Amino acid sequence: MRKVICFADSSTWGYDPRSRLGGRCAPGSILAAETGWVLGNWGANGRELPDAAPDIPADTDLLIVMLGTNDLLQGRRPKATAERMERFLTGLELARGKIPLFALPSRSPREWVPGQMLIAASRTFAGCCRTLAGRWNVSPAYDGVPLRGAGAQGPCRRDFAP
Repeated sequence: MRKVICFADSSTWGYDPRSRLGGRCAPGSILAAETGWVLGNWGANGRELPDAAPDIPADTDLLIVMLGTNDLLQGRRPKATAERMERFLTGLELARGKIPLFALPSRSPREWVPGQMLIAASRTFAGCCRTLAGRWNVSPAYDGVPLRGAGAQGPCRRDFAP
């Protein structure tokens, strides 16, 4: 059985945008049900790229990283966010082949996006992630899930936590 950890922000945590108090969407994992994998939801509301990598258990088969949105929302430039991503990845004690790098879907004006600058930044950051994945020889991945209420459809739910 494969052990997969999803290290991301509120979309993975399961934030329910319909909740006034910041609640979560109903638990459940389509990925776990379909594959039998053991999934760890290490998502957190508001998570930006951390300065230090977390301790990932040595028996982890796959670490899914999808971060950067909150960094961009806080005004970081896409290139600076990609540099933070690279420092974060460098600090992980896990084989590079076990880390697909998920680029964030580009935002559109219909969503919660506050302005055109974030749309452009998300597109630029996705390109930076592709470049980073190429340099690191890891797979760039794009889940295509619209993040509007994505907690209900996202790959990771509350199967286990750190």
